[in-house]
Amino acid sequence: MIRVAVSNRQHTLKLNVPRLKRRARRVLRDMGLTDTELSVVFVDDDEMRRLNAAYRSLDRPTDVLAFAMTEGAFGDLNPQLLGDVVISTQTAQRQAERAGRSGDDELDALLVHGILHLIGYDHERSAADARTMRNQERRLRRLLQTTA
Repeated sequence: MIRVAVSNRQHTLKLNVPRLKRRARRVLRDMGLTDTELSVVFVDDDEMRRLNAAYRSLDRPTDVLAFAMTEGAFGDLNPQLLGDVVISTQTAQRQAERAGRSGDDELDALLVHGILHLIGYDHERSAADARTMRNQERRLRRLLQTTA
């Protein structure tokens, strides 16, 4: 069973929580994760800046952060607990406007990006890893475009 919890801690965008949960479950199912739990948290730029500063030593907001529960010394305690994807809706809204796409499309892109990080993809390791992750992102976003 795929479990997705969504926490809305922002007031920038009106979120379609059922749609976001369906999207997350579709991505997880496609990646072969059929017995997993995911948390998705939507925050504003102030909260994202605090998280980015605390965990990445970068004192600025970012669009998405991923906190994998399957990594580290105790990562094998509960392998079904995938982790948390945190998305800044203010940054997502700015990026959507710049790219000329809808807020929903941008949230889908960030959700996919965060989930891929949780399952081990990392665009910062090497150029080859970045290409691999971008290809997966494109494929999954196309998949979501065909899903209601």
